[in-house]
Amino acid sequence: MSSLLDLIKAAGADAVNASNPVNILFGEILTVHPLSVKVDQRFILPADFLMVPERMTKYEVDLQHTHQYTDDGSTSDTSEALTQRIVIRSGLAPGDRVLMLRVQGGQRYVILDKVVVSL
Repeated sequence: MSSLLDLIKAAGADAVNASNPVNILFGEILTVHPLSVKVDQRFILPADFLMVPERMTKYEVDLQHTHQYTDDGSTSDTSEALTQRIVIRSGLAPGDRVLMLRVQGGQRYVILDKVVVSL
């Protein structure tokens, strides 16, 4: 008899989850290493519960190079250019506000993007 009751409970829970499959949340990055997010001033999610897409990670490129040039046409000099790495994406930082989706079941959260204040 208890297995029938468990089946009914599971069906009810599935119906509730199906009616609300997506939950959108806002959070604030507390720490980056290890990653933790405070969600709506209610609870803190550690890294184990978070999924971060590649576009939310830091990405830098090194374009340092040397080239030869002439100032007046008679002498050739060598110059170093772009000596510092160029940041393409800054990644997540403490204090960043983020938009998140709760994966159905509530055990995992996907960080979709940063939220910025419109100017």
